[in-house]
Amino acid sequence: MAINLAEYIDAGQALDVDEREIAALVLQPDDVSDSDTLDSSWLAELQRRMDDIQNGHAQLLDYDESHASLRAKLSAGRQ
Repeated sequence: MAINLAEYIDAGQALDVDEREIAALVLQPDDVSDSDTLDSSWLAELQRRMDDIQNGHAQLLDYDESHASLRAKLSAGRQ
């Protein structure tokens, strides 16, 4: 079943930040220059991460919460 562009965009907006980044990288046009292409090891890593997300093996964090936690840890380390 094919989906139209609006459905595709709606589905993409439901993704978290990491999933959107992976999708954007995977959807890059095939005709990018050699300097812009991803090497096979990075593509394999992206596939592994996507598989972990889809299989429920990855612990996805809320963007705002994770950044707040990092800021708190950095602040505590400076004291």
